[in-house]
Amino acid sequence: MKDLKVIFMGTPEFCLPVLDSLIKNTNVSLVVSQPDKLVGRKKILTPTPVKSLALENNIEVFQPLKIREDYKRIIELNPDIIITCAYGQIIPKEILNCPKYGCINVHASLLPYLRGGAPIQHAIIDGYTKTGITIMYMDEAMDTGDIIASREITINKDDTYGSIYTKLQEIAPSLLIEVLPSIINKTNKRIKQDNSIATYAWNIKREEEHIDFNRKGLEIDSLVRGLNPIPYANTIINNIEYKVVSGYFVPDNKVTPNKIVITKNMLGITCLDGIYYITEIKPAGKKVMAIKDFLNGIRINEFKNYEVK
Repeated sequence: MKDLKVIFMGTPEFCLPVLDSLIKNTNVSLVVSQPDKLVGRKKILTPTPVKSLALENNIEVFQPLKIREDYKRIIELNPDIIITCAYGQIIPKEILNCPKYGCINVHASLLPYLRGGAPIQHAIIDGYTKTGITIMYMDEAMDTGDIIASREITINKDDTYGSIYTKLQEIAPSLLIEVLPSIINKTNKRIKQDNSIATYAWNIKREEEHIDFNRKGLEIDSLVRGLNPIPYANTIINNIEYKVVSGYFVPDNKVTPNKIVITKNMLGITCLDGIYYITEIKPAGKKVMAIKDFLNGIRINEFKNYEVK
């Protein structure tokens, strides 16, 4: 497949193994990525991870602000196939109709479940027991095209966004390279998605990161795991925000929500049906610390009477 002219479209670190595999197995003639962003307190203009990998391999990079309005360079190259993975913008029909083998997307869920920009986080937050990678044809809507192939993994009770991210990142390139020959010789499957069972994984909003301790404990645990390690779930105690990194739930039907429970080396907050015990916490402006270390640095008798919001 080294003579297959490929344009790759992607942005974050997640899709680096996919791009690397395409570089090794095909002729990647152009990489399309989101514009560089200002990063950190010093606002340093930083290239996307995909751009950095492309430049390391002497591949041309194209970074349109709005792909719907600026796609001439892609059409000019007349690619055999376009492959996308977490690019971050809706692809216009002018691009979709350009390559002779079509536009193929690598999506981090088992479609039609979890269409959208945050499928890994929502797989955990929404209580799914499995997820995976789907290779699909693209159309003008969001993640609605025909399915070519998928590969499933189990979500365990201790999995986090970070652990599922890594598992999916590992299986995505092998699945893509496995099905590419069938796409080229047109022997691949084309399975229509059942829109009636579709679910959505919209990007996480800031307010959705906040823990509501009026909810059930397992829902809180899912939220904490689904936002670990980025951006972490949070709670407000005595009007100060704390990032909740990890914890566990203990059922108890006799508690009232939003109360702090402190015992030896343990910090819990009551919820609708029990106590959620925090095992790692990140105070504002500080590093992640074990709850034992956090408790050693506070006035426990005062802290346990603080208000949780």
